[in-house]
Amino acid sequence: MAGWEYARLANPFLLNRLPTQGSGESGYAAVIFLPRRPWFRRLSVTRWLCLAITAVAVFSCFFASRASADRWLDMRSFGPFVCRADFPLNGHEQIFADLARIQEDLVQHLKIPPAQERIEVYLFRSRANYDEYLNRWFPNVPYRRALYVKNKGPGMVLAYFSSSLHTDMRHECTHALLHASLPMVPLWLDEGLAEYFENPAGERTSGSPHRKGLLWSLRLGQVPSLQRLEAKRQLSEMGRTEYRAAWAWTHFLLHGPPEAQDELVRYLADIRLRTPPGQFSDRLQRRVPDPTGNLVRHFKQNLQ
Repeated sequence: MAGWEYARLANPFLLNRLPTQGSGESGYAAVIFLPRRPWFRRLSVTRWLCLAITAVAVFSCFFASRASADRWLDMRSFGPFVCRADFPLNGHEQIFADLARIQEDLVQHLKIPPAQERIEVYLFRSRANYDEYLNRWFPNVPYRRALYVKNKGPGMVLAYFSSSLHTDMRHECTHALLHASLPMVPLWLDEGLAEYFENPAGERTSGSPHRKGLLWSLRLGQVPSLQRLEAKRQLSEMGRTEYRAAWAWTHFLLHGPPEAQDELVRYLADIRLRTPPGQFSDRLQRRVPDPTGNLVRHFKQNLQ
């Protein structure tokens, strides 16, 4: 009891937890320690009421944080990621390896620095658990099978266990890594890079589900417009066609003419330095004559 007595003397209004005793059951009893001083009896009813409300608020916060901590069965830290899951993560180490590879490739190919802040990942064993968590903490966020959310604090990735978990994690954590390195990323490029890196490393060049649909579109003369993509400002404006177009332009920039990738690197460097980057389509036009024609030839020659 000596430790608790010290806490009482050091913090006269300390609210803490003690194991209940004498009942034979485990649990916690709330204990409020008050100082023994002459003015103790002269406190007004209003002051007592304020103290009682404060004690109840602290008590509620303690048990809320304890309940939140208790729901996570496993926790791993790797690189900038802190991952919490309500199921054992043993056997899912490939996820961590994939994310480390994406971070390396972003640094190598885009010349952006590694993530500059922590990224929190929350994984759920079922869709029901995931839905419950979203309804409680993010009721106004549009529903997705997996989410990347960022406000003023660290970025958060949320997903639930399914056959698509690894793909979802690669996609959403690409968003997280980009925004942990750059002050902003244009929507078309943000989604294009996430669509590109969501595939396993060995399938990024030719294994994307977008490949077949894009080739059919090109045969029909339907060529994705970079200018139209740049005009998109809201995620709600991005449908299947826009996601495929964003992937196509990203693929071209990473695997097409060297000048295209170089201009992408320069564009992201301007963003990182907070220099107004201008429209990427205008910059690309100056470096690669007829970029749209080059994109069509790129896919017809390399991904038929």
